[in-house]
Amino acid sequence: QDMATAAKKVEGGEGGAPARIRITLSTSKSVANLEKVCADLIKGAKDKELRVRGPVRMPTKVLRLTVRKSPCGEGTNTWDRWEMRVHKRIIDLYSPPETVKSITSISIEPDVEVEVMVVDQVK
Repeated sequence: QDMATAAKKVEGGEGGAPARIRITLSTSKSVANLEKVCADLIKGAKDKELRVRGPVRMPTKVLRLTVRKSPCGEGTNTWDRWEMRVHKRIIDLYSPPETVKSITSISIEPDVEVEVMVVDQVK
């Protein structure tokens, strides 16, 4: 019976073949909240003794918009420059798809978007 529980731990949790689960987190408001959610997800996965890769910090997308201040187009040519930065992190977990629900049930900050995909089965 001890060997059976050890085999389950090596395999990555309860029943089922381990799959690569990709969790994509993104935000445009608070990087601190994004990092907090990443840390919570990784801590939960390590508590369940899963293999974790990440967080991989993707390049920040900078969306710029330059517009005229004057609504009518007359007067001095003055411009407003607006900018939005989109920060993105990717975490890969190697576990059965059933265990992901328990890991992702943490409290997620309101301005962080989370996308979970089961990419493929690991052999």
